[in-house]
Amino acid sequence: MIDQLLQYDTEVFLYLNQLGNTHWDGFWRIVTLKWSSIPLYAFLLFLVYKRFGPKGTLIIMVCAALLVTATDQLANLFKYGVARPRPCQVESLKDTMRFVAERCGRYGYFSAHAASSMGVAVFLGLSLQKWYRYLPFLLLFWAAVVAYSRIYLGVHYPLDILTGMVIGGGIGWLVYRLQNYLRFRFRVS
Repeated sequence: MIDQLLQYDTEVFLYLNQLGNTHWDGFWRIVTLKWSSIPLYAFLLFLVYKRFGPKGTLIIMVCAALLVTATDQLANLFKYGVARPRPCQVESLKDTMRFVAERCGRYGYFSAHAASSMGVAVFLGLSLQKWYRYLPFLLLFWAAVVAYSRIYLGVHYPLDILTGMVIGGGIGWLVYRLQNYLRFRFRVS
């Protein structure tokens, strides 16, 4: 059963990966860079500060740092624990896939990019939804685009992405609950 699932995962990967073309390669390279999200994070920080003030912003920033650290370290634990090679490391795929990334890591299950972007989307989307009704949906869309970029570039399978998004979303929800508790405990609105 696992072998069949991994075969389907490879087939879906090849289909999605081969949808790309050279005209879009630069765009997807930029999307996947962690630094390209800085303007979005700066805007979200502004919204957080506007709604929560200095103390609330500090709590949310500490929680966001905890979230990103947790998703990243958990992804690394899984990558080396499961030891599933990235598609760009599989010899039988190299002739049929498009490899667009700058480099190719060793293992890929699960995607830290997908986990951290989904975690941040859930955490900040829930934190700000009271004032910005559509923001959670926009952030979820952004997280999905970042996650897809990893397939486009040839460094993750869809199962790596889906697992990362589910785990990241769960951690984002837990950290949201933690930040609510901390804001209540320290009487921060």
